[in-house]
Amino acid sequence: MTGFDTIAVIDWTGGRDTGPRPRKDAIWAAVTREGEAEAPVYLRNRQVAEDWLIRLFEEEAAAGRRTFAGFDFPFGYPDGFARRVTGRDDPFALWDWFAANLADGPEGNNRFHLAGRLNEMFPGTGPFWFNGLREEIAGLPRKGRARSGHGMPERRRCEQLATGAFTCWQMGGAGAVGGQVMTGLACLSRLRARFAGQVAVWPFEKLTAPIAVVEVWPSLHAREIAAETDPGDIKDAVQVRVLAARIAAMQRTATLQATLADVPAPARREEGWIFGLPAPQAEAAA
Repeated sequence: MTGFDTIAVIDWTGGRDTGPRPRKDAIWAAVTREGEAEAPVYLRNRQVAEDWLIRLFEEEAAAGRRTFAGFDFPFGYPDGFARRVTGRDDPFALWDWFAANLADGPEGNNRFHLAGRLNEMFPGTGPFWFNGLREEIAGLPRKGRARSGHGMPERRRCEQLATGAFTCWQMGGAGAVGGQVMTGLACLSRLRARFAGQVAVWPFEKLTAPIAVVEVWPSLHAREIAAETDPGDIKDAVQVRVLAARIAAMQRTATLQATLADVPAPARREEGWIFGLPAPQAEAAA
């Protein structure tokens, strides 16, 4: 694997269009190109963000620059989920399933109904929970404690180690990532198809392609982000800027490749891993 010329970090959301004025709890992106940091970019909805990503990937590829693109949502679910849904132990089959079944637009999507539909593929009740709509949705409990007998682990291996990480099953509420995962994986599926042969996804594939797509989690760097945040700053904008700069610095100090290699072997198959989270020594990949 050679180095990266461009580092991009994207803070995703599963919610509605957030309007023309930059605000918190929205999609933000930051780019550090050849060591030069650019101002964070506000992207008001997922469709705008996907178009921005397409332009970024096209421009960087045309200029011959390798790109590291970090996204702040899980790239997989606990072991066994992909097979139950798609019949295959393949994270990309699951990405494609979301792209085919998620109806998404600036003003909303069907993520809650999709969660209920997925729950019906499992015994018992769950694993997904939280319904943000007034209407009742068959198979989707409003409370996590209402679930039972679905047979899935509550967390991925990395989430068991990352203090404060939310489970993929929670579809709403403060800090929840369930909607981000569904909408984010659908987007990545489309980008992967559009840039076929040019994208490699960490940790499932070797990063030999011009574009590396990597799962990141800004909360791993909470202290550094807090130190860089001034009164009135939008935290989402600060954290993508700080994380892009940190990854660029890791490349300068020759620690980036070692961090990308530090992944438990089981996580490479289906669940994925959080970039920068140390792997347990007993499970470290050879």
